Amino acid sequence: MSSKHDPNQNHLLAALLDAEFDRLAPHLELIPMPLGDVLYESGGKLAHVYFPTTSIVSLHYLLENGGSSEIAGVGNEGVLGISVFMGGDSTPSRAVVQTGGFGYRLPIRVLMEEFNRAGPVMRLLLRYTQALITQMSQTAVCNRHHTVEQQLCRWLLLTLDRLPTNELTMTQELIANMLGVRREGVTEAAGRLQGYGFISYRRGHITVLNRMGLEGDVCECYAVVKKEFARLLSDTRNRQPARQ
Repeated sequence: MSSKHDPNQNHLLAALLDAEFDRLAPHLELIPMPLGDVLYESGGKLAHVYFPTTSIVSLHYLLENGGSSEIAGVGNEGVLGISVFMGGDSTPSRAVVQTGGFGYRLPIRVLMEEFNRAGPVMRLLLRYTQALITQMSQTAVCNRHHTVEQQLCRWLLLTLDRLPTNELTMTQELIANMLGVRREGVTEAAGRLQGYGFISYRRGHITVLNRMGLEGDVCECYAVVKKEFARLLSDTRNRQPARQ
């Protein structure tokens, strides 16, 4: 594994005990996750779970008429493919790369062998799943009750939390697809945020100039999600020493 790319860039992998990580490490495969890449389709059978490191993946729910909206995002804090250890081998959502980068994939068989030990790995993955469900629930509430401007602020802040930079590569059309709103609504909301001096937007690139401004404009949904992830996953930052 290259020193430039390290599985410990993913917070869940970094939180494993040495013995657990050592059992998984030989099976972790570094893969590129380019923008727009589909990791799995709705209803498809999963062969791997994915641990993003420098990429962010959007989970979309697809409607029969072809419409879709984001139900959650997964970055270096999490794992994609929770359905495999929650009792199923497929998922109703599509996983598409929102921010290009890298990640690691792990065969389901290997993960399930570790999960079925009913030890720290199982408890960690279940805590992460609870946090992810909170994000999904809050996204549904936000999309129903809050303005496009507030939704855009929430989305920008959650994306920033997973990146080492304040610059995002994302078109307004893609953001509209994520939020499940019309592109015109995103254009108006982004224009207002730019007018406030919170962001700069040009040619598919968004630069956040004033994060505190976004935090002051966002609805409560961002804080709810961030607080729940912090509560459940406060120990997912550094490798834990093996217990004696």
